[in-house]
Amino acid sequence: MDYHVLRQVATSVAIFIACTGAALVARHLVLSFLRRWSAKTETPLDDLILAVIRVPSIYWSLALGLYLAIGTSDLPARVISLAFSILHALVIMSFSLVAASVAAEGFRFAARRADLPLPATGLTYVVLEGTIISMGVLIVLGTLGVSIAPLLTALGVGGLAVALALQDTLSNLFAGLHILMEKSVRVGDFIRLETGEEGYVTDIGWRTTRLRLLPNNVVIIPNNKLSQSRIVNYYLPTPAMALLIPISVAYDSDLDLVQGILLDEAKRGARDIPGLLAEPEPAVRLIPGFGQSSLDLTLVCHVREFTDQFPVQHELRLRILKRFRAEAVGIPYPSRTVYVQSGPTVTSAALSKDGV
Repeated sequence: MDYHVLRQVATSVAIFIACTGAALVARHLVLSFLRRWSAKTETPLDDLILAVIRVPSIYWSLALGLYLAIGTSDLPARVISLAFSILHALVIMSFSLVAASVAAEGFRFAARRADLPLPATGLTYVVLEGTIISMGVLIVLGTLGVSIAPLLTALGVGGLAVALALQDTLSNLFAGLHILMEKSVRVGDFIRLETGEEGYVTDIGWRTTRLRLLPNNVVIIPNNKLSQSRIVNYYLPTPAMALLIPISVAYDSDLDLVQGILLDEAKRGARDIPGLLAEPEPAVRLIPGFGQSSLDLTLVCHVREFTDQFPVQHELRLRILKRFRAEAVGIPYPSRTVYVQSGPTVTSAALSKDGV
């Protein structure tokens, strides 16, 4: 091999090693600084950035060494240009993937910390990451000399055929976007569908929405079906809701005493029954009113959320029953009075009814 070629190869290798080593040293210093800075803060975003860039930064150092080594070599200009284009494409895509991961996690952290009314769902992350990666792909294509305008035109023409073939999928996608933008259903809400299923919304994805039922089963609903159905959202406008407990007492009961017992037990329960609220204050109404064998009242109190009504009703009913028994308040049994008459008229009517 020619001495000039050997010297050039050795020079390029030396430049690669020196530049890569310098870049790795700089990487170590930067990561050490970021690590110390992250230790002084309590935000998990710093740790995320460190975790995301730790491995890609090694490849960036190698790419810098290759870039300088190839740029100072005597390789043909065409080979150098092709190598630079490949390096640019790899570095740009690497930066795009890192930026997509950081942006998605940063969005999740900011929405959770600021308690913003933003839809932090799987669909949101897919759209955010997909947008950043798509921009990276377009930049890479421009770096490689590929004209983007004809490509976009071809994609537009082909997109029509794809849209027709994926009509149901796209319908679910846009229905999911509509649900997120309208905010009628949010992750964490407790809802009831018109088909009877009720539970917590755990995720709104690009195709389906997941609903966790109270028995801890999951119902998977296509987004377009969800957007077209009637839904009761127990978390809108607030999770707190009124709880109506029917109470029946005997007609000869002292209603003032009954009302006092109910209010007293409800106010006491607000202090030690989980989920029962003291505000708004409980109330008692003579509704529905006069029953066939009882006076029917309604105790109105408020609970923190939908699922709290079940243990609250259980505990309140037990306490009210004990107080009624202690205060001698009667709880009537259903009864019916039957009047029996005898005589020619009744006998005649009965015979006529039998057709005799």
